[in-house]
Amino acid sequence: MGKKRLVMNSAGENSETKPKAASGSVKKRIEAGILFVQSTYNNTKLLLADKNGNALAWGSSGAAGFRGAKKGTPFAAAKVGENLAVKAQVLGLKEIDVVIKGVGSGRESAVRGFIGKGFIVNSIKDETPVPHNGPTPKKPRRV
Repeated sequence: MGKKRLVMNSAGENSETKPKAASGSVKKRIEAGILFVQSTYNNTKLLLADKNGNALAWGSSGAAGFRGAKKGTPFAAAKVGENLAVKAQVLGLKEIDVVIKGVGSGRESAVRGFIGKGFIVNSIKDETPVPHNGPTPKKPRRV
């Protein structure tokens, strides 16, 4: 538990105080942010960041309690969006820009779950990486 500290008051009296816990930390109040959605076939991850790209909160289907094949479903993605929206409301967020990556089934439903809590969406951008021919294959082995 830790030891109690004795503190001398200005009047010279002893008073016992408990060490302060860090639970009363001050959260940042921001107005606008960026929501990054990464949707794969097996999982959906959401990251909430400020305009500079500094992470504020995150969530995923696995962290929300879904296991196995259920993690990749649109229902799980919607629940993750709703959970992250509650965290964003505590931060005072009002407007978001959305950046989507991936080809999974939870792309749209994650954003819909987030928007359902009353946020204003400025833009939605799709940054899914698309290969264009890729590296050259290895030459056949000569024996």
